[in-house]
Amino acid sequence: MLKNRILTYIILILFGSFLAVSAPVNAQSEVINNVRSAIKAGSSKELSKYLSDMVSLKIEGVQANYSKTQAEYVLKDFFGKYRPTDFQYVHQGASEGGLKYAIGRYSYQGGSFRVVLRSKNMEGTYRVSSLDFTKE
Repeated sequence: MLKNRILTYIILILFGSFLAVSAPVNAQSEVINNVRSAIKAGSSKELSKYLSDMVSLKIEGVQANYSKTQAEYVLKDFFGKYRPTDFQYVHQGASEGGLKYAIGRYSYQGGSFRVVLRSKNMEGTYRVSSLDFTKE
């Protein structure tokens, strides 16, 4: 009986540890997937939900830092000018320092952009810290 209880506690502890380790990975994956959906839909409002308070945007070689609200307006203008027909990730990864990134292709009628997205874990939640749209 005592052996069964000890075994049960060990299993619970191991399962809890697994959940604690996998939660940040799932949160990061969810953010990356939601960002993909927002970009594919051309929704600056939806995309802004996943931006950090300050975000670096580089669009066609022009880089600037914006507040989340300012970035939403800049992205709204971009999506209006280059209405998306598709957006897909071609590569995803992480740096040793915990920075997550994704590289994708943003297609619009008449061309495409290479998109590099970087996200950081900020107080337990991954937020996009920079977006780079480079015309291909």
